[in-house]
Amino acid sequence: MRRERVTPRPDWPARVEALGLSFHSEEGVPYWCEEACYSFTAAEIDRIEEDTARLHELCLTAAGRLITGGDLDRLGIGEHFWPWIARSWDRSAPDLYGRFDLAYDGSGPAKLLEYNADTPTALLEAAVIQWYWLEETRPAADQFNSIHERLIDRWRTIGSGLPAGQTLHFAGVTAEAEDLVTLDYLRDTCEQAGLATRLIDIADIGWNGRTFTDLEEQPVQALFKLYPWEWMLREGFAAHLTEDRTLFLEPPWKMVLSTKAILPILWEMFPGHPNLLPAVFRRGDLPGRCVEKPFHGREGSGIRFLDPGAAGAPEGQHVWQAVPALPRFDGRHALVGSWVIGGEPAGIGLREDPGLVTGNQSLFLPHYLKSW
Repeated sequence: MRRERVTPRPDWPARVEALGLSFHSEEGVPYWCEEACYSFTAAEIDRIEEDTARLHELCLTAAGRLITGGDLDRLGIGEHFWPWIARSWDRSAPDLYGRFDLAYDGSGPAKLLEYNADTPTALLEAAVIQWYWLEETRPAADQFNSIHERLIDRWRTIGSGLPAGQTLHFAGVTAEAEDLVTLDYLRDTCEQAGLATRLIDIADIGWNGRTFTDLEEQPVQALFKLYPWEWMLREGFAAHLTEDRTLFLEPPWKMVLSTKAILPILWEMFPGHPNLLPAVFRRGDLPGRCVEKPFHGREGSGIRFLDPGAAGAPEGQHVWQAVPALPRFDGRHALVGSWVIGGEPAGIGLREDPGLVTGNQSLFLPHYLKSW
């Protein structure tokens, strides 16, 4: 695993815009970065793929134990929703995708930082933008990236369980550029799989007394929501969710894995596992230097590094995790985002930042496989 300085394509902004990445820069500062890239050996990619598959199995095992054991209070999920979550688990309600954020430096096992199991973004960048960069700059090289093809295949599988001709609605906060780009890309892959789609802002979904509807009063029978479950459960329509009138993607059981509260539970269930970092629900159980994380938070929100003996936030909505050994190249820390589509490892995307927390403005860099 190496960071290599490279010369950006002179017209790269126009090229990535043509592929749909409208937010490639902010105030002249690139988010999509072509001044460097990461190279991996085939053996390193094999390790990431194997570790990703192993972590996915651990998460499914943990979800099954929590749901069947009725332990969802540990995740901060209201008891009213437990039977609904259990029903979605028992009928194997389909899920689409997720992204594991991993600390990996090319040696030893990848370590789980967190699992973005519900509304992961940086998807178009990983699936499409870096692939075209590879084809145009290193046509003889390869990349760990089958995200696009696997998404289309997964939509076909999901579509086979829907009534013929049913429209699949896509909803999110459409005023947010990143959310809209992600929704548009996922709609495109869904339509390539032969399904009909319709975009709607999450705020425009209504309830007519029997079912959820769009602005044209058409039933929303299948919905991909780029809107976190913890927000959904706080909305005024939350009481109607449990009536099971709509097939949701991600399904209700996925909220068990979309909270950082799963990190200490994984450590309890699989103590010492090589792909896990020690994580706890009580600050006093990890008294050394550690990372404090809220149960819910995206793009690094609410994360703090605590020195030994420093008091943490009130218990009940935070977890504490051992400090990861993120690799550092040219003064920047690198994080591997490893994608899972339909339960299978599908590719990676690289983010980097001068600090240890990957936030909304952390750079996205392409990668390729290199023969040494």
